[in-house]
Amino acid sequence: MKRIIKFILSILVFLNIIAWTTVFHLSQPRVLKVVFFDVGQGDSIFIETPQRLQVLIDGGPDLTVLEKLAKEMPFYDRTIDLLILSHPEKDHLFGLLEVLKRYKVKNILWTGIIRNTAEWQEWKNLIEKERAEIKIAEAGQKIILQENPLVLFNILYPFENLDSKEVENSNDTSIIASLIFGAHSLLFTGDITKKTEQELIAQDVYLNSVVLKIAHHGSKTSSSEEFLESVSPEVAVLSVGENKYGHPSPEVLANFEKFGIPVLITKEVGDIKIISDGEKYKISNF
Repeated sequence: MKRIIKFILSILVFLNIIAWTTVFHLSQPRVLKVVFFDVGQGDSIFIETPQRLQVLIDGGPDLTVLEKLAKEMPFYDRTIDLLILSHPEKDHLFGLLEVLKRYKVKNILWTGIIRNTAEWQEWKNLIEKERAEIKIAEAGQKIILQENPLVLFNILYPFENLDSKEVENSNDTSIIASLIFGAHSLLFTGDITKKTEQELIAQDVYLNSVVLKIAHHGSKTSSSEEFLESVSPEVAVLSVGENKYGHPSPEVLANFEKFGIPVLITKEVGDIKIISDGEKYKISNF
């Protein structure tokens, strides 16, 4: 009998903890939150809208993303509303494989390109099992995350549907998306090179943004002066870890300095969080 009572009390305590955790989470200010995770040499970005819809862009090169998600999402929340794979290279894809195994994903946005790698094959198998709604990214799409207040993605690139197209290097197939909330926009660039930057400029794509996610971890193949002038961000975020490629390039950092654009680097400051109410924003690292 005592064991039964203890068991019931344990359940009641557990339910009480969940209830108060939920109340605390829902009582937080209704703002847009964007967290650039420090996942080493790779990208992973977590977004939460004012109505608590959650988006994950890329998953980094290992399982660090799981630890990061656990800090940002309540322990009882195992659902991700939208998962975006910018392009299927290991430093963006690998962590998503385990995310798909541990979380319920409602929607997936990716390019649909074919890569002859073990990670790509596992990705394909997992998203087929997930039964999420899958959308192939193409310029012109608008993905509304919530309507009041409006939060949406404008898909700026690729210019064409790349579904089932086989490529050897997918960097220049990266999804380029602008996240818009009130007066603020954040530009996500995957690993595009100067070639794609020039295509965007030639097509007169509107790039101006408050925050720029620096392409390809600060590689010298990206972030041309013309591109930075077109985007004209107030701040830029660089996701990079220890690497053998010389990232970030001194040339790239000099370009940002030339335009007076401050650069926040995950390898130096850790996770970078941007909070916006649609009119004002603040940045913190922790």
